[in-house]
Amino acid sequence: MEEEILTEETRREADAAPALISIHPLQKSIALALGSEVRIFDLEKENAVTLTDEACSPSHSDAIRAICFGANGSLFASAGDDKLVKVWRTDTWHCIKTVHSDKRVSAVAISFDGLFVTFADKFGIVWIERLEEDGQGQTSVGTKAVPLLGHYCSIITSLKFSPDGRFIATADRDFKIRITVFPKCLPKGAHEIQSFCLGHTDFVSCLAFIHLADCRQSLLLSGSGDATVRLWDHVSGCLLDTCDVRKQAGLLKSNEIIKDFPAVTDINAFPDGSLVAVVIQGFHGVVILKCDFSARSIFVTKIVCMEENFMPTSLVLSSSANMLWMVMGASNISKSGSSELARLLVISDVDKYVSNEQGDCPVILEDKNIPGGEKLLLKLQGSVHLAKQDAAFTAAATAVKVAMQNLLAKKQYSVEKRDLRKRNRNDRKFKK
Repeated sequence: MEEEILTEETRREADAAPALISIHPLQKSIALALGSEVRIFDLEKENAVTLTDEACSPSHSDAIRAICFGANGSLFASAGDDKLVKVWRTDTWHCIKTVHSDKRVSAVAISFDGLFVTFADKFGIVWIERLEEDGQGQTSVGTKAVPLLGHYCSIITSLKFSPDGRFIATADRDFKIRITVFPKCLPKGAHEIQSFCLGHTDFVSCLAFIHLADCRQSLLLSGSGDATVRLWDHVSGCLLDTCDVRKQAGLLKSNEIIKDFPAVTDINAFPDGSLVAVVIQGFHGVVILKCDFSARSIFVTKIVCMEENFMPTSLVLSSSANMLWMVMGASNISKSGSSELARLLVISDVDKYVSNEQGDCPVILEDKNIPGGEKLLLKLQGSVHLAKQDAAFTAAATAVKVAMQNLLAKKQYSVEKRDLRKRNRNDRKFKK
């Protein structure tokens, strides 16, 4: 019986889903995904938003793994372990599209023109679906997307469109980043590979594009399990610069050798790269970098240290409001005594904060200077309060780390175990 309990705890810990955060490009609303629920708060009206879906329940039935706003903020997408991709209009917060996937979804993105939603599954295939509404503003439900490209048998961890819409960048757990030309004829797939960005020595966990105002020149940032942030010319695939953030954050001494690197788990940037925020697994804070376009380099400008029990799982920068939003939390946590935990922090006037050598403490969301802060806190965190025991948040951070390592770290199997896994694989489906 004890072995069964331990096995169940291990399984739940391996399935732990980190809390995710995304913000409207014009700071109109903020979204947080925690477990199977998407929670939206209107920052202009300072009230919670109710999602509507005529076809089925507005909530997902399993952990949400990816959320994003479209480039102009008119659309929002969510996807996850229930194999559903949902697209919402942000003016009404009505679901206009529900797409079914054969496998769990690991990444999602909306094209810059808002005409397509793309998503990646855990078998390494990127799918695409056109977003066409009927006369009532509602599209058909349960539609099937068409395959666009593949990192076959390698989990895709991040999916981004380039600022000019010409390319799709996809990253996977096999250390590579693929840059693909977005096709004009979608049914035939995306077969023209522009480049591969190779150089990471562990799984690539996150991507972010930066660009000049006219979008004629853009560069790609990537974060990895090798604890580095790298800057790429994605058109040529050339590595421009590498920043070892573990050393900069004080997680590694100059001559120290460790086996398990603290992975970079999330990265977000101002469009021009003047400020780049990075989350490092197990670090009580964030690392702030800057990209110098002319020199084609990146460098650390500030280490933002939080209180000891706050380790962000996701973050987002709002250039329009000059704010840095951070969330810590997870769902499916067996050891915490709660299935869902979350906590939010925000830094206002982030550029001034970064340039200030002394630095002020990050503003907790309850602060009166944050519009609707207290209401937002209650909406996004539900019944979870800031007074939760430190042990619960520590358990959440541990569970997320275990889950990421189990999912993305390359495993070595014996010949016998490889043969057994091949015989038991379930990716082949019978067609009627």
